[in-house]
Amino acid sequence: MIDLNGKKILVTFLMHLGDLVLTTPFIHALRKAAPDAHITYLVDEKLKDIVLHNPNLDEVITIDKKGRDNSILALVACARKLSKMDFDVVINLHPNERCSFICAMTKTKWRVGTSHTALRPCWDIYVQLDRTIHAADMYLDVLHELGVKDLEHNGLEMFVSAESKADAETFWRNNGVFATDKLVGFNIGSAIITKRWAPERFAQVADAMVARGYKPVFFGGTMDEEFVNEAVAHMKSTPIIATGAFTIGSLAAALQRCDLLITNDSGPMHVAISQHVPVVALYGSSLVKLYGPYTDDAIVVTAVPPCMGCASGMKHKCDDMQCMTRLTVEQVVEAADKMLALHTAR
Repeated sequence: MIDLNGKKILVTFLMHLGDLVLTTPFIHALRKAAPDAHITYLVDEKLKDIVLHNPNLDEVITIDKKGRDNSILALVACARKLSKMDFDVVINLHPNERCSFICAMTKTKWRVGTSHTALRPCWDIYVQLDRTIHAADMYLDVLHELGVKDLEHNGLEMFVSAESKADAETFWRNNGVFATDKLVGFNIGSAIITKRWAPERFAQVADAMVARGYKPVFFGGTMDEEFVNEAVAHMKSTPIIATGAFTIGSLAAALQRCDLLITNDSGPMHVAISQHVPVVALYGSSLVKLYGPYTDDAIVVTAVPPCMGCASGMKHKCDDMQCMTRLTVEQVVEAADKMLALHTAR
């Protein structure tokens, strides 16, 4: 419908960590479809490491959506700046208000993709997101709706800088990790309470990994420190604490060192997949079909019997949390053993 090649293209996306990682197959396919285009990506400043070194992009522009740019005036200023860059095509990938407003206010020849309902009349080609398929495929489908036939990609991709690799190496060295050590990472936090498994259960799994000869490493941001401290207090062994130690870029570099990541449904899970780290993912309220690990190198563990409380949509609050309380330590350890054995055999 639009010949994208040779055009000056702006892609806009201002959602969360994991969501942004899930757009990287779209970026790869867009570059294949438009090898001679100039492609700029507008993202949240705190998440820029995810796409900053992506060779399929020519430029990354950021806004501090929850900080200095969290106002109508700032969004208008951003749109004015983008308007001066003379984009031929603006592709919006999510219908949230900020993205839609910026796109609507940015001067361009073609405004395409999805949009907030109130601003839909401003779009030249509106694409309804297909929320019946995996989120990564949903973003790829936007390209399909724009006439792109070849949607081949390399899965989730995040390219790590030399500086981030050096930061990770320094952390491992300072924490007594040697080349012969085998590591299992843990990401136990989540911003959404219904995605969290009990810290004391993670502690039991971590101790089981120690018994198998692995060093457990607890990742996460500063907001996860309370959960990690609780887990560590229940452990018989002493793990490596990496909570709050990394930027997103250095987290990706550090995850490369792990033989496995055991994790709740979270942004760091998608980062690990982008670094080809095997994953055991614990899923409760969120739908695996839509937001599960975008890789074959993962095992998803769910409650037995399954809880259908979120069948009509994920709950952010729940009285009994059966989807997570029914999920056992034995299930997770069994899945971890299977993944580790599979990769040891390779």
